[in-house]
Amino acid sequence: MPPRVVHVTPPDAIADGVEAIRVELELPAAFPPDALAEADRVAAAAAPPAPAPPGAPAPATAHPSLDLPFATIDAPGSMDLDQAMHLARRPGGGYRVSYTIADVGAFVAPGDAIDREAHARAVTTYLPDRRIPLHPPALSEGGASLLPGVDRPAFVWQLDLDADGALVATELRRATVRSAARLDYDSVDGELRTLLQEIGERRIAIEQARGGVSLRVPEQEVTRTGGGWSIAYRAARPTEDWNAQISLLTGIAAADLMVRAGVGLLRTQPAPDEKALRRLRAASVALGAPWPDGVSYPEWIRTLDPAVPAPAALLHQAAGAGRGAGYTAFDGQAPDAADALHFAIAAPYAHVTAPLRRLADRYVLELCAALAAGADPPPDVRPALPVLPGEMATGTQRANRAERAAIDLVETVLLADRVGERFPAVAIDDDLVQLTAPAVRTRIPGAQLTAGTAVELTLEAADVATRTLTFAVAA
Repeated sequence: MPPRVVHVTPPDAIADGVEAIRVELELPAAFPPDALAEADRVAAAAAPPAPAPPGAPAPATAHPSLDLPFATIDAPGSMDLDQAMHLARRPGGGYRVSYTIADVGAFVAPGDAIDREAHARAVTTYLPDRRIPLHPPALSEGGASLLPGVDRPAFVWQLDLDADGALVATELRRATVRSAARLDYDSVDGELRTLLQEIGERRIAIEQARGGVSLRVPEQEVTRTGGGWSIAYRAARPTEDWNAQISLLTGIAAADLMVRAGVGLLRTQPAPDEKALRRLRAASVALGAPWPDGVSYPEWIRTLDPAVPAPAALLHQAAGAGRGAGYTAFDGQAPDAADALHFAIAAPYAHVTAPLRRLADRYVLELCAALAAGADPPPDVRPALPVLPGEMATGTQRANRAERAAIDLVETVLLADRVGERFPAVAIDDDLVQLTAPAVRTRIPGAQLTAGTAVELTLEAADVATRTLTFAVAA
């Protein structure tokens, strides 16, 4: 399920509540001293050397340098930069995607303090006013991050596409790279934007043709307006969608490498069960964007506009209907086609593009690089494969619980001074109700409302300490 990212401006209004969530869910407060010291050491070793005197030979590097003007594209202010790209047209038609991924394994030794802590955390956890990172910031925001203007060890995927955007050739190698630009989604322009759009739109068309669907789940944003607060959904920019397609392309290429070799770690997702789909269909009627008979799930999802509140709520519910995503490890024989599939993507797929934020990606990158070179993977990779699904599930579930608690907190803070007010709402299913505004979903135990019924709710209580809102159907 894609994360419901929450942005809070200013963050100090909920700082105490977020700290309570961290304590309650036993999220780590800080890295152990040995992990911090180790990160400082390896990050310092990766610092750019002093300029050489004129005429001196270039210093040796662990891997050959790749002289391409890569650019990172991420949210404004991001420092943990996992990926950078260079896009070009191929002679005779088609495209070449050079996608470089941070080489975390160049800094982390199996069993060292950083590695132990990464296995305990599994993922970076995002809260409204802070991040709880997978790796110490000296590494994730420093030595290993693909910051502009500095040499970094990296994995470089060379993905050749035909004129329609279909993948025709894959190469993967280690290299020393240097990002030339740090961009956000609004600052991508010129030839890079042109090529990103062309490739992104072609990959979206290929996704649709194979029956996949990228859930454009909007972010829930909270801002102060005048003397109060507001909450709304923010739809992704087109550049975010196109950028996501490059990541998906790389994950599909990685899965293909591993499936053909009979060893790997896939990100898999079963199809939603019939009950979840029935609830989603009822919710679609309730929220005024009905799922017509005879229209497939992916076709209908693509009609939902994430910038409109009701369809945005449906996209969140669709993400919930698709729960069950996990990791499938194999060694010796690839899983059956059905077991290797990721439902939403409609293809085998692997997490491989975010090693600074997800533990599994580091191992998949190491494995894929070895397979591409016809070599044996590092000795710690194969033994880790059967263990990683459990570690990733634990870390992801913990992060999801924290995210859900944070959303509950934000919603409670927003409505704390509005007890006694009435709010228009629509019943989604049984006791689940969606407020028309603000973008809040709530349950009213025992209400037994008919899906699609318009109701008014009275806010009876808002307890910030317990992060609970109590509504009742207005008389």
